[in-house]
This record gives sequence, C-alpha cells and structure tokens, in this order.
Amino acid sequence: MKIIGISGSPVAGGNNDKLIEKMLDIAEARGFGTEKVLISASRIAPCTACGVCGKGEKCPIEDDMQHVYHKLVEADGIIVSSPVYFGTMTAQLKALFDRSVLLRRQGFKLSNKVGAAIAIGGSRNGGQEKTIQSIHEWMHIHGMIVVGDGGHFGGILRKPAAEDEEGMKTAVDTINKLCDVLQMMKLP
Repeated sequence: MKIIGISGSPVAGGNNDKLIEKMLDIAEARGFGTEKVLISASRIAPCTACGVCGKGEKCPIEDDMQHVYHKLVEADGIIVSSPVYFGTMTAQLKALFDRSVLLRRQGFKLSNKVGAAIAIGGSRNGGQEKTIQSIHEWMHIHGMIVVGDGGHFGGILRKPAAEDEEGMKTAVDTINKLCDVLQMMKLP
C-alpha cells in the first residue's frame, strides 16, 4: 500500500517539508510505500474554472499538477501538511486542491482513500484546527475516509515544529492512525 505526503508550504526545507519527510519515514518503517509532493518544489497554477475537466478531458493548464494527478490516484492514503497563513491553508495548497476537481469530475478517483491532516501555526492556537478542517473538507468532497490523531482532528504543531514535543506527538499519532486504518482495510 502507498501513502502520499503533501507539504503545502512554499518554503523549501521548512517545517512542513521536514514534517512530511518524518511522517513518510514512519509510514515506510511500517511497511508502506511512500511518495511526496512538495509545493515548494512544484509549479501549480490556480484553477480557471474553464470546465474542460467536466467533459472528461485533460486539464489544459500545463504544469506540475499533471504529475500530481497520477500520484493522488495511485495512493491508498494521503497525508497533507500546511502552515497556517492568515487563519487557514496556503494559497499554493488551495490551488492544488482546486485543480483536483478533475479527479472528482472524472469518476471520484479519490473516493475511499484514507486522508489525514497536519497544520503548523505560529502559536499553539494559531489557526491550526481551522486549517485542518479546511483540508478535511477537501477530503470529504472527494469521498475520502478522514482520520485524526485518535483523539482530535490531526497533527497540531507550532513552529519550530521540531521543538514542539506535544505537537509532534499529535503528528506521529496522526500518521500512525492513517497507517492503522489502511492496514485494517487490507484485512480479508
């Protein structure tokens, strides 16, 4: 089974990129294949609502999203991390989410995949829950199975994430819950 990690930060090598790496390392140690999408290394333009994808055609915007479509479809589980920018996810992550409408319009290709979310804010109560809720809404619209950290919404950290022991526990619990659910789904 395969888990894709999406870092929604435009900052290369920042908190979110490092956190996604750590989460995927945990998934690999549990026997999962992994792949990542780093917004910081991607060029994904916003959706123009042209409607072409609703007609079963390829998105006419030529950028890195063409590769992301395949990664999303091939994944069994998806974990998304975003910094909190002005109370919610980054514009760059939102562009990826908006462009994923193609996968919904062309057969709900993300339906029944397991999804989880992590957010990193500037303070303990910096908008992480709202950011996670926004990511969960994207997952629900696609018909995904959404999991948290086993007790709350998902991974809630404050920066610098590597120094946030309490927050890091919620992130680790979130990736482990994602792995647990995928393993349960695999059982006969």
